[in-house]
Amino acid sequence: MKDISELLGCRYPVIQGAMGVICNPEFVAAVSEAGGYGLLATAFLTDPGKLEAQVAAVKKLTDKPFGANLMAVNPKSLEFAEVLADAGVGAVTTSAGSPKRLVAYLKERGVKVLHVVASVANARKAEASGVDAVIAEGSESGGVQGFNGASTMVLVPMVVDAVKVPVVAAGGIGDSRGYRAAFALGAKGVQVGTRFIASKECIAHQNYKNALIRAEETDTRVLNMEWAQVRVVHTPLVERMTEGRDKANFSAMEASLEDAWVGGNLEANTIPAGQITGMIREVLSVREIIEEMVR
Repeated sequence: MKDISELLGCRYPVIQGAMGVICNPEFVAAVSEAGGYGLLATAFLTDPGKLEAQVAAVKKLTDKPFGANLMAVNPKSLEFAEVLADAGVGAVTTSAGSPKRLVAYLKERGVKVLHVVASVANARKAEASGVDAVIAEGSESGGVQGFNGASTMVLVPMVVDAVKVPVVAAGGIGDSRGYRAAFALGAKGVQVGTRFIASKECIAHQNYKNALIRAEETDTRVLNMEWAQVRVVHTPLVERMTEGRDKANFSAMEASLEDAWVGGNLEANTIPAGQITGMIREVLSVREIIEEMVR
């Protein structure tokens, strides 16, 4: 296989990372129209009917391939998988837990599965479960990540050596240099998240985008939650949380994600981002980001 685009049916081997409430149909369709592989996010969905409506909305905007991310720990993940299979979605990504149950169902329905891993051991387990590819996500990535993970530079070649399925590199990739480096490490494609937040098509509030543009490479923090670590932009809220002056109720904060990410109230919740923020200096269109990357 030359690159992951052959598996996904898209023009370029660039997957847009699923990022919660900001991955609306218009954004996902824009990525696919630009030659990448757009992903809807199901992390904060509870109603399969809403996912069905989102899939239908994307299909009205593009005839190009797109998918969705399924979090294995989500109790509704199998119901979401059924929605995607019924809609004829060709490939999905899975994360946050063992993909075994989802893989068994999706493969039977003819849907390809790429699983996100943060270690060689989990990559081997994912391959054994029957996934079509693994996404090796380094610790510099934004949002939810595995505990005590290795950096992309270390993780990707180790996973490439450990499995026979194609490997996609994720974490710290935001331009053509990172893209080429990923292939030099043995990857067959890349997954990009943070860089796409600072795009014209992304519905993230301008306050969120400005925070990324202003940030340096040292301006993210990793918060320890009960079930995962989360890399976020260092804001006054995060400062209070890391110093213990603000005892955050993460369950309560989950309800305020849209207020922060889309509404721009950066005191309402944390805003995820990877260390690649230090390289982001302007908002570009999705097409400009992808075409610069693969040039």
